[in-house]
Amino acid sequence: MAKLAFLGLGVMGAPMAGHLQNAGHDVTVYNRTDAKAQSWAGKYGGTAADTPSKAAKGADFVMACVGNDDDLRSVCLGGEGAFAGMSEGSVFVDHTTVSAAVTRELYGAAGDAGISFVDAPISGGQAGAENGQLSIMCGGDQGAFDAALPIMEVYSKICCRIGDSGAGQMTKMCNQIAIAGVVQGLSEALHFAEKAGLDGRAVVEVISQGAAGSWQMTNRYETMLDDHFEHGFAVDWMRKDLGICLDTADETGASLPITALVDQFYKDVQKLGGGRWDTSSLIQRLRQAG
Repeated sequence: MAKLAFLGLGVMGAPMAGHLQNAGHDVTVYNRTDAKAQSWAGKYGGTAADTPSKAAKGADFVMACVGNDDDLRSVCLGGEGAFAGMSEGSVFVDHTTVSAAVTRELYGAAGDAGISFVDAPISGGQAGAENGQLSIMCGGDQGAFDAALPIMEVYSKICCRIGDSGAGQMTKMCNQIAIAGVVQGLSEALHFAEKAGLDGRAVVEVISQGAAGSWQMTNRYETMLDDHFEHGFAVDWMRKDLGICLDTADETGASLPITALVDQFYKDVQKLGGGRWDTSSLIQRLRQAG
């Protein structure tokens, strides 16, 4: 069993770290709000540290799942950052969805410190984290990925290396681009069914078995029909992710017209007070519009 550190105990990070502790690893956690770290340690039996560097000291692998580019820099760099506490030859695995630019920046800084850096953003939502069924898309050196793979397999159903540093984050952008269009299409279909006086559940029972079927339809249609939007991955975070996608599209010359449009639709949801609703709440924008 390995000595591990886990930085960031939100709705994703806390259960992921719990799976590692339950698998027999020696896990030390850090969270910006120390009470969460102490609570996690009390629940799972691991150890809490009050700085990233202390959590990372002596760890074979350090995993992170924080908020954004600045949050990731803050837990990695500086005298209290994880890199300062890590030993040469250890591996940092970042599960945060961030820009490929900050990933490559930190990959370089880690290399200068004699440690490896794997970008490993995740998909599957809160339920995937709690059930240990996440999809993980990775970038970085093959050797570092191979070393970290048995650790990541504890909470994943699939974990693949896509390419060099930044490739994992680029793949996560593809994931979010695809989700945005699918959720908007599903929202419009359910809204249309409501306006047409159809039984939405009966409609989905039929169309989900054909070409219209999707993970979003299977897992979100009932709660969308019931106005229940508490599935963990918030609109605020989706807008952060789509912003990364759109910025990167400008850099690469990619055309993302649907993504740009849906990003604005999510902005409308935020104006409705739905920043903390989950991403399936796009249907509320249509209902509000009549």
